[in-house]
Amino acid sequence: MIHSARTEVIGIAILTGIAVMGDAMLFIVLPIYWVDFGLTAIWQIGVLLSINRFIRLPINPLVGYFYQRFSLQTGIWIAFILTILSTFSYGFVHNFWILLLMRIFWGIAWSLIRLGGFLTVITITKEDSRGQYVGLYNGIWGIGSLLGMLGGGILITFTSVSMLSTVFSFIACMALPAIPALIPVMKEKEIKQKETSPDLIPSSWKTTRVLMVLLTSFTMGFVIFGLFSSTLSSIIEQNYVQTWSTFSVTISAAMIAGSIQAIRWAWDPWLAPLIGKQLDKNKSQNLILYAALFGTGIVFFIIGQVTHFLTLCALLLAFQLISSTFVTTSDTLAAKVASKTNRIKVMTAHTVMIDVGAALGPLISFVLLEYFTLTMVYTVAAILVIWLAGGWMMFHTKKLASYPVNHKF
Repeated sequence: MIHSARTEVIGIAILTGIAVMGDAMLFIVLPIYWVDFGLTAIWQIGVLLSINRFIRLPINPLVGYFYQRFSLQTGIWIAFILTILSTFSYGFVHNFWILLLMRIFWGIAWSLIRLGGFLTVITITKEDSRGQYVGLYNGIWGIGSLLGMLGGGILITFTSVSMLSTVFSFIACMALPAIPALIPVMKEKEIKQKETSPDLIPSSWKTTRVLMVLLTSFTMGFVIFGLFSSTLSSIIEQNYVQTWSTFSVTISAAMIAGSIQAIRWAWDPWLAPLIGKQLDKNKSQNLILYAALFGTGIVFFIIGQVTHFLTLCALLLAFQLISSTFVTTSDTLAAKVASKTNRIKVMTAHTVMIDVGAALGPLISFVLLEYFTLTMVYTVAAILVIWLAGGWMMFHTKKLASYPVNHKF
């Protein structure tokens, strides 16, 4: 039986990482090998990479209600069954509409896993360590994305889409026996008991501070999980004019994209907790937030203008470092606000806004690419993030917080 906060966070993070591997692989492989999936038009790529996020918009509130009635362990069991079914289908279903249904199933699975993970972290952690545990959770489950993207980008060069989907679905099957050992049978009634404790501030969760947090959640989802993830292969392929090889093996654009994405997930297990620990300190919070937002905007604008391949790779790696900070900051913002008000409502809204952004990211990107260039896509994203940074500066300057939190965020 799991007892400590650290082991409980690690347990849910490991299962989250295993579940997300197939989805991470798809983001690297689908934009380049979309014909092998049976697709007939480029817009179908954007739809398949987005629909799992769109379906989570109505599903997330239902998942919050689900966890009020059932244990986290039950939710994870259901999520893994849907994960295995959807991941296996990628390599053997060559019909756009059936693939669309499978991506919807994955969206439901991710809602169960992600919201369950957030609620676990918020419930079992304290105010002075919450950022560190949010970073630990993100860092560990990110290893699953690392393996999915890196493995997908490399193995597709030697195997097939059907082999990839079989491998990743088999890994998810192997994780099933570990669910009872890693996941506590914790119902939301435990969270409700904490929410009635006297140290919580009895104010409405609908405040200007929460609005700014949710705008940050949306922007993070749009830029990192949506636009960047879905266009990375394309922007590398566009600038990768010289074919590299090593040990007589040709290095493809998909392999490079998978490697660049994987680098972020490789350093997240130690970097994200470190960032979270700094976010737990009052003096560092605003500085880290501004660095993440302005850094994202500036690097995105430059990426859109660069044509030299090695310079592009350096910028992409720089953005991966910034994105680790952006994701951890956004999740910590939401967790800290949720711990002071209504955990279910705030974290549900947080996940919904991430999903809205992540869903619109690929969709808007590939629609714009029908008429404009990748330069325009990345410039629009840069403007969005800079605008958000300006909004936070105005918020902090005018002190529009609706409840006292010692100037935290």
